[in-house]
Amino acid sequence: MTILRSTRLADGTARGIPDATVARLPVYLRALNALAEQGVLSCASNELAEQAGVNPAKLRKDLSYLGSYGTRGVGYDVEYLRYQIAREMGQTQDWDVVIVGVGNLGSALSAYQGFSTRGIRVAALVDADPQRVGTVVSGIVVSPLDTLDTLVSERQISIGVIATPAPAAQEVADRLVAAGITSILNFAPAIVQVPEGVDVRKVDLSIELQILAYHEQRKASADTSATSKATSKTTSKVVSA
Repeated sequence: MTILRSTRLADGTARGIPDATVARLPVYLRALNALAEQGVLSCASNELAEQAGVNPAKLRKDLSYLGSYGTRGVGYDVEYLRYQIAREMGQTQDWDVVIVGVGNLGSALSAYQGFSTRGIRVAALVDADPQRVGTVVSGIVVSPLDTLDTLVSERQISIGVIATPAPAAQEVADRLVAAGITSILNFAPAIVQVPEGVDVRKVDLSIELQILAYHEQRKASADTSATSKATSKTTSKVVSA
C-alpha cells in the first residue's frame, strides 16, 4: 500500500509524497552534496540520476512532488535543490533524538558523527540496566528508563530509537509513545505495534544480510550452471570428434 505524506506547496495547496519517494530523497540529497563538494553548480537530471543510482524518469517524477525546480536546457541548480530537499526533510533545523538501549549498538549509534550533519542530535541515552545508568557514553550520561517521560518533555524530543533486545522492544515502544514520541526508529529484531499517528521505521540488519546472502547464492548457482553447460559442450565436442 502506498502512503502519501501530506505537505504544502508554496501556494498553500496540499500535496502528497509517496513513502517510496520520501525514502529516496536522502539519496538525492547525498548525491547533491557530493556534486556541491566537487564545485558543480548545476546538473542535468541524467547526471543527478546517475549519481543517485536511479533512472532519470524516476528522479524527475520524485522531484515533481516537491515542485518545479529544474530549468529546461540548464538542469537543476545544485545548491538550491539541495536546500529544498533538506527543507522538505526537516534538515534545516535540528531534531533531538533519544536512544533507548545503550549496549553495543546503542553506543555505536550515539557515537556516529554523521547524524549531526543531517540535522539529527542525540540528546539523551536511556537504559534499564542499573550498571549502565550513570555511565558516560559519547559524552552523554545514561539515564534510567523511568526518567524517559521527563527527558522527552524537558528536551522536547519527538524521535526515539529502540536499540534493545527483541523481548523489550514493545514495552520500550509503549513507553516512548506514552512519553510523547511520535517517530520511532526500531533496530530491535521485533515488530512493534504503535497507535495511529506514530511513524515507525524498522532496520533489521540480519534481514538485510540474509537478502545479500540470497543474491550471493543466486550468483553462485548461476556460475555453477554456466560452468556445467560449458563443460557439457566441451565434452560433447570431444565425443563427436
